[in-house]
Amino acid sequence: MTRAARTAFLLWLAISILVGISLLWIYLRLGEDGFGVYIQQPPLINLPVTLASVALAWLAAGALLVLLWAGRIRRDNLLSIGGFFLITWVYLNILSERFRYGDYTYYFDAATKLYAHQHLPGSYFYLPLWATLIQYLAPLGLDGFFLVLWLLNFFSLLLFYVLLHRALQHYGFSSQLAALVTVLFVLANAPLLRTLVYVQINLHVLNLILLSLLLYPRYSFLSALCLALAVHLKTSPAVLILAFLLEKDWRWLAWFVLSMFGIAGLTVATNGITPFLDSLRNVQDLAVSGDTIFHDTSFDSFLRFVGPILRLSPKWIQALIYAAKALLLAGTLAVMVRCVRSRAFFQDDQRGRSMLNAVPPLLVVMTLASPIVWEHHGIFLALSFLLLLKRLDQPSDWLLFGFAYLLEFLLPTFDFFPWSYGRLLAPLIVLWLMWKTSKSPEPSRIFNKLSMRMEKSLEI
Repeated sequence: MTRAARTAFLLWLAISILVGISLLWIYLRLGEDGFGVYIQQPPLINLPVTLASVALAWLAAGALLVLLWAGRIRRDNLLSIGGFFLITWVYLNILSERFRYGDYTYYFDAATKLYAHQHLPGSYFYLPLWATLIQYLAPLGLDGFFLVLWLLNFFSLLLFYVLLHRALQHYGFSSQLAALVTVLFVLANAPLLRTLVYVQINLHVLNLILLSLLLYPRYSFLSALCLALAVHLKTSPAVLILAFLLEKDWRWLAWFVLSMFGIAGLTVATNGITPFLDSLRNVQDLAVSGDTIFHDTSFDSFLRFVGPILRLSPKWIQALIYAAKALLLAGTLAVMVRCVRSRAFFQDDQRGRSMLNAVPPLLVVMTLASPIVWEHHGIFLALSFLLLLKRLDQPSDWLLFGFAYLLEFLLPTFDFFPWSYGRLLAPLIVLWLMWKTSKSPEPSRIFNKLSMRMEKSLEI
């Protein structure tokens, strides 16, 4: 295998060099405009994205050949490495076929405003860190700006695959089972696809959250810094601080507070305090907005549509929204306490156990408590759903879980009241299953048997 892989890699390298020489020849002979002679613009695609996709797919093939040549692919890691390259090629093909993307135009508007030392636009609902970072891309123009963000999102997808696989192993999944679950989860996932086609920042935020969990407690400062960055990118991860407070690790908390102020200081030093005030104003305006969009699966959206049908006044509707979120918080805290006490998801006696058991339920309130919950926000529920695989034993629980999984991750986005609010119902089902199945620290019999069988298959 290694000899054949060496030959294949040398052939790959030769072709790569020939392509590089052809590009250089076109540029030196005809300049940038010369590429228009040799590269056609097909209909209904974005040419820079297509070329980037082809280049990345080709580079991935070279990387795979190098791994084969070096003998790095073995029976114990075949599924995880194979899944990585499968995800790479599947999503490159999917994403290269789009000619319209969303949300990056809002980011571009915010970046250009900051770059010109103006107020953030009303469409920007985050703390100003993201706009502060990407403002330096504004001179590239809209097309160049989009391509950079598209590339960042694709590499964030690959990092998410690695971190999710590692997180599942950290929670007690065998390497093979973690790889299988990760591949299946990433391959068919409506919120993930929506995150990518909207060029959203969700994967950056989720990767920082996973890094924060994985780095704790060995690298306390880096763990705190990652969560602080996640909060500055999207405020909702701040609820996860509750999980770390359970550890009573005041050193970590001090690092987190210092990181929060340090990151805020950098943004203030760059653009002043005005962007923070703009963000606060925009979020306040969003919270009192009366809009209802059926694929906004928040309590706010649902009750603002139902309220007028029931002839409720705006004040009563707002009171119901607050009451629903208060009940969600109370229910989540109850489930969190039970999961921590029973060691539902992480059983080892080591520092960080309470935090790791508290995070899965807290991710539910982190997602649903927002005044607006788009379909792509469902990606934040990855651990909440997947870690339940350790707990499910009864057929009724599996059916209920499968129904919730279908609603959250497998159904395409659609706008049809009340059926499109399945993504509001699904996390609540998961929260109930966490409560129901977390009576003891022992994983389910199905989980144990499957883990053992997959590990034994490596010995054959």
